[in-house]
Parts: sequence; C-alpha cells; structure tokens
Amino acid sequence: MIDKRVGSVHAAVAGIKDGSVVLIGGFGLVGQPNALIDALYEQGARELTIVANNAGSGRGAGLPKLMEGGRVRKIICSFPRSRGSVVFDEQHKAGRLELELVPQGTLAERIRAAGAGVPAFFTPTAYGTALADGKETRVIRGRPYVLEYALEADVALLEAWQADRWGNLTYRSTGRNFNPVMATAAALTIVQAQHIVELGELDPAAIITPGIYVNRVAHVPYGHPPPASANPQD
Repeated sequence: MIDKRVGSVHAAVAGIKDGSVVLIGGFGLVGQPNALIDALYEQGARELTIVANNAGSGRGAGLPKLMEGGRVRKIICSFPRSRGSVVFDEQHKAGRLELELVPQGTLAERIRAAGAGVPAFFTPTAYGTALADGKETRVIRGRPYVLEYALEADVALLEAWQADRWGNLTYRSTGRNFNPVMATAAALTIVQAQHIVELGELDPAAIITPGIYVNRVAHVPYGHPPPASANPQD
C-alpha cells in the first residue's frame, strides 16, 4: 500500500546530508514550510545551499534560524534583502554566507527546467548587467540572450494546503507560488500539509502536484505544532 505520510516533521527530514542543495518553497511568508525548516535545523545538516525566493526575515525560526546557526553555506535567491532580513545582512557582511542573485522569473524557470529535463535555456533577462558576467550570450533573431542552466536539487521542502496518502497536493491562494515547480526539481520532495485527507477526497482537477513527485508528507496544521504522529504505522 502506498502511504507517503510520516509521523513527524523530524521523520520527514531524516537523512538529509551535509552539502545538500535544498529548495524551499514560499513567497515572502506565504507558503513557507517553516516546520520542516526548523526540523532541518534540529536534524543538523550543514554546508547547505538554499534555493528560495528570499532570505527570510526576523530571527529564531525558519530560514534565518538556519543561517544564524551556521548551517547555510550559500543562498540562491531573488530578494536577499527585504524588510527584516537582518540575519542575511549579518551573515553576508561577515563573509559567512555566499550569495547568488537570480532574477525571480529566471529563478522560477531554472527550477522548472530542471523538473522538465531541460538542461539550459536562453533568456533576455539580465543581459548587459553584472548578473550576466561570465555567462554565455547569443543573439537570436536580433535580440541578445543569456544562457542559464537548470537548477536541480537534492531536496525540496514545501508547504501544501491538502495532501492524501499518495502525496497528491493542493495549494491555497498564493501558497501556490514556488511550491509546485520545486516539487518536480528535487531528488527528494518533502511536504508539510495543513490538511491530510482520505484517498479519493481530492478532486483530480484540483490536484496541482501529482503524488509521483512527492516522497514524504507530514501533517502540520496551520497555527499548531506538528503532531507526534500523523500515521499510526510509524
């Protein structure tokens, strides 16, 4: 019987290795898998490369906690500096955190390309700027383009609205941001879902991420700590 549910967020992140490339879903504070990020901190993996839309804000939870704890070697993102991004500023200025800045649309397409099996693509974005330095360029039909490579990952940490035991996922409103595309681009896709439903309850037309892309699902109700066990078999 296929059952991708695990008993806790700690079980969900078990086995993530030092040096892993980790995709983290979310757009600002919406759709971020903060319970999984905190569990990854407690799990102890180090020298991580984090791929996310932004570098987080505040202290003591989520991505800033990982960075402040010295677990992140490099971050690949579009908006490293935003309101409250104090931890990123401190770590980067101290030389403890490497940054690769990627325009938002290019970041999304690099991740999508990895999921689609496309190794690289040309985009006009960033041509003629410092972000194109050292990259191959080409003029196609009279317009200059920059070559960008697909962004594959070892792990994706995502947040969904609903999940069933097969790992089929739905998202709510702007929670459907980087999460669906990241689900396709990692060797190991781990999800925290606000609701776990019975198999067959999800309308097939409403499923955004098919379970074939998902490896582990942990139940994390919104505004509540993760349960000790979401699956009696674990």
